[in-house]
Amino acid sequence: MKLHLQKSIINKQSAIQITGSKSESNRLLLLQALFPEISIKNLSNSDDSVLMTKALASKSNVIDIHHAGTAMRFLTAFFSTQEGRSIELTGSQRMKERPIAILVDALNQLGADITYKENKGFPPLLINGKTLTKHKVTLKANVSSQYISALLLIASKLKNGLELTLEGKITSVPYIKMTLSLLEDIGVKTTFKDNLITVFPNNQPLKASNQQLTVESDWSSASYFYSIIALSEVGTQIKLSSYKNNSLQGDSVLADLYKAFDVSTTFEKDTILLQKNNNTSPNTVINFDLANAPDIAQTIAVTSFALGLKCHLTGLHTLKIKETDRLVALKTEIEKLGGTVTITDNSLTLEASDNINQNVTIKTYNDHRMAMAFAPLALKVPITIQDYKVVSKSYPTFWDDLDQLGFKFSI
Repeated sequence: MKLHLQKSIINKQSAIQITGSKSESNRLLLLQALFPEISIKNLSNSDDSVLMTKALASKSNVIDIHHAGTAMRFLTAFFSTQEGRSIELTGSQRMKERPIAILVDALNQLGADITYKENKGFPPLLINGKTLTKHKVTLKANVSSQYISALLLIASKLKNGLELTLEGKITSVPYIKMTLSLLEDIGVKTTFKDNLITVFPNNQPLKASNQQLTVESDWSSASYFYSIIALSEVGTQIKLSSYKNNSLQGDSVLADLYKAFDVSTTFEKDTILLQKNNNTSPNTVINFDLANAPDIAQTIAVTSFALGLKCHLTGLHTLKIKETDRLVALKTEIEKLGGTVTITDNSLTLEASDNINQNVTIKTYNDHRMAMAFAPLALKVPITIQDYKVVSKSYPTFWDDLDQLGFKFSI
């Protein structure tokens, strides 16, 4: 199905409540499965978190997580520790094309029993749960942080904990620190020194003070409103909740990055106020290393394109193994709109241009972030989003919230 967005002007002042962070929610759901006394507030209502919840509660020996890459990685680690239980973990056709050998090899080094049902290195997986007694493993430091977090989340329940050595320059550090911080919040002791991460075993019930946890709202979801403000008239404001000034989420770097687009962020208790302060100079060049926040690359690229700015983004190597190859998808769709894009395995360069083709249909490639990143273009030209319901993967109420802002659209 397609959603046709008319050229729109949004309200000068609006307020939006955004659901809990998918990244935090999925980590806490796994920890809750390991420590059932945990209680979670403001849990994400995303498809990924719903699938994660259902998978953890399922008694079936076949678990299908569809497009949910985080769930695939976290559940691979979780089910490998469930002694006496055998699971086939599968997903969509795209999931069967997303590599998982790095995590499987690491778990098998720890003593897990995981094999491939179809193609070596890819789901579906056959997992025979058992007690893991080994406690040392090494990974390349530039792999997806989800592989690393999957190991860290189960580590405190391993008989001897975990010593994880990362070789080389570490990417996505904020996501690793998020995982470690959540472990500390429930009372698990960890250390992260140089390239060695240690998680100590904890097989005791949690203290009452460590059992109640509240998920901060999702900063990745906030990125689309930063883009909307950047494309709006000077003085336009959007208030978002619930957010913290000392966020665990790597995408909170948005508050600094969008200063380049003349968008300010003001923290007020548990909310952030976004405001457009000036018209962005056409001579502005956007040059960001997003190794620690790759999920906002699509939003920044589209914001830059809409404002006619030159943009060079690096640190994007993990985008090739997401729901789609996001670098190829961005290049394809921006060029349909009239832009000029060059990509490598790690970077994207957009040339400055003040031309935007109208009434283009954006293909989403089963990728929620493609739909949401391109939607703000309706502030400049009419645009159509194909398979628009894909946003439910992380942000089911996205279109309702855009309607509240004043966007005009029809099916």
